[in-house]
Amino acid sequence: MNKIVLYDYWRSSASYRVRIALKMLGIDYGTVPINLLEGEHKKPAYLALNPQGLVPTLVIDGRTLTQSLSIIEYLAELQPESGLLPSNMAGRQQVRALAYAIAMDIHPICNMHVVAEVMTLTGKAEAREEWMKHFISDGLRKLEAMLNDGDGVFSFGDHPTMADLCLVPQVYNARRWGVDLTDFGRIAGIDGKCAELPAFQAAHPDRVKP
Repeated sequence: MNKIVLYDYWRSSASYRVRIALKMLGIDYGTVPINLLEGEHKKPAYLALNPQGLVPTLVIDGRTLTQSLSIIEYLAELQPESGLLPSNMAGRQQVRALAYAIAMDIHPICNMHVVAEVMTLTGKAEAREEWMKHFISDGLRKLEAMLNDGDGVFSFGDHPTMADLCLVPQVYNARRWGVDLTDFGRIAGIDGKCAELPAFQAAHPDRVKP
């Protein structure tokens, strides 16, 4: 059996999502840390593996997988009984919509290289925190409204799905940047339920940081 390897940065939201999925599915894997702050993602050896120079990268089944949601969907198809994606088409669409609202609408705007460019263009060091708070708060406000249309203790029903794997890292980032979560009761409640689960606990940045 080929060894499963996750190329990971401990504080990356995208890596955090995949760690949760691997832990939920009970998949044993090794980790290769990629230090984004030291530019390891830009080195030729890593670019040969992942031409985008992003994390995570997962090597599994003799394949090299990139893009966190694509990786999670691959894992969900490996173990359909895991519930990472619902069994019915309408449910899968709803989970994807919630996950994409985070991974495609909040996360890219608040990515490290984007914020670094904002600081360069403005010449203001404080622009980073203002930018993060604004866009994370705006995105979470919209997500809260989407979640209020559903029921269950998690983002979709009473079992964690790919949507929760995206939500928890985003809440971690929100707290890191001092975003006020007072008005996001549904989001905070889901995050609290996830925090009770061993897979989410084991994947937390504080548990995996070098």
